[in-house]
Amino acid sequence: MTHVVILGGGPGGYESALVAAQLGAEVTVVDSDGIGGSAVVTDCVPSKTLIATAELMTEVEGASELGVKFGSVGGGNAERWVEVDLAEVNARVKTLAIAQSADISRRLERDGVRVVEGRGRLDGPERVVAELHAGGQETLDADAILIATGARPRTLPTAVPDGERILTWEQVYDLQEVPSRLIVVGSGVTGAEFASAYMALGIDVVLVSSRDRVLPSEDADAAEVLEQVLVRRGMTVLSKSRMESVARNGDEVVVKLTDGREIVGSHCLLALGSVPNTADLGLEDAGVYTDDGGFVKVDRVSRTTARGVYAAGDCTGVLMLASVAAMQGRIAMWHFLGDAVAPLDLKKVASNVFTAPEIATVGWSQVAVEAGEIGAEIVMLPLSGNARAKMQGTRDGFVKLLCRPGTGIVVGGVVVGPRASELIHPVSIAVAESLTADQLAQAFTVYPSMSGSIAEAARRLHRVAD
Repeated sequence: MTHVVILGGGPGGYESALVAAQLGAEVTVVDSDGIGGSAVVTDCVPSKTLIATAELMTEVEGASELGVKFGSVGGGNAERWVEVDLAEVNARVKTLAIAQSADISRRLERDGVRVVEGRGRLDGPERVVAELHAGGQETLDADAILIATGARPRTLPTAVPDGERILTWEQVYDLQEVPSRLIVVGSGVTGAEFASAYMALGIDVVLVSSRDRVLPSEDADAAEVLEQVLVRRGMTVLSKSRMESVARNGDEVVVKLTDGREIVGSHCLLALGSVPNTADLGLEDAGVYTDDGGFVKVDRVSRTTARGVYAAGDCTGVLMLASVAAMQGRIAMWHFLGDAVAPLDLKKVASNVFTAPEIATVGWSQVAVEAGEIGAEIVMLPLSGNARAKMQGTRDGFVKLLCRPGTGIVVGGVVVGPRASELIHPVSIAVAESLTADQLAQAFTVYPSMSGSIAEAARRLHRVAD
């Protein structure tokens, strides 16, 4: 029987394990951090659980416009209020993460996947040595190896986390008290998500951005809307401000900027990017190439430079999304075990920034169009004219569609608004299946609905035949 050994139990690891088991392979997962990896245990599931509470608080904030009043009601002992118990929120975050990890573990067990608790390293391209958590070693001969060891938060010598006041995004769930002033360093996806969430929880937030706007890698129109909303709601956004150091001073933290300014807060969250977990894995000796940043180089079917060795997920640096990690892992096993496989196509990947409002994207971007990489017609439709949006008190956001001139095939889209992560799906289907704007427009939508704006944007891309 073919033996597949997988290093890492995150989405790239456990999804590849399930596929390999389905296709009849003997599968061993060597896991050091808990099944589900950082996505389930310390990153994606925990952060989105926290954000779920923040979403509710955002809705409460706008409730008065819908005729719902909070505060003193009825007088006397009938006084009511809304507040967040951060310790209780964090306890729920951890409970859900553990439960999700346990669910995945049970699925692996049901499918016959063996899980070894320990840290694995390659001993050549066909053997893994696992340093067991319980002590000792186990040597595993493999017909194929998948590296799915993930990544960890990047830190700097001048900004060292202490787990109490200076924190990475993996450490925030140990907070028992509400920060009086949180300084978030880094305005990429992680920094923007946490800054938005904690502000919604009622915390004074300062966002330090080294670039001229938040979310510099996202759609510019979407980033502009988000920044306007964040500032309007009370966040301090310091653009073009590079952090030099972060130091603790008693119960305060001091963030020093390169221009000499100092920002004082009660806590600091570092969102400085990620570092791949690829050191001391025996990759070089096994013939697996890594770039200068330590990321494993893979092709579109997840092969590394060593025969029989594949890699998936954040350790490859391809696109740091759980969905991409899972697909890379599946593709690797489909390819190795001879099943039908389509190479990874990043132009069909849907992604979302879980801020308030959310920002969802798929396919080609407006930047690529403006750079001449692809020809496309673009239409942007504000949500402010959508009937359902008006009913819900939603003013901010838009739908943007990109389609090829001539054929009208939809090649990209952006949705900014509440639950954009759900609204992007019809656009994602259109991009994946090469549907035309007319086909997207002619599918029925519910009235009133936010998704009606997607159909309306598609109708505006219609061109009368000559």
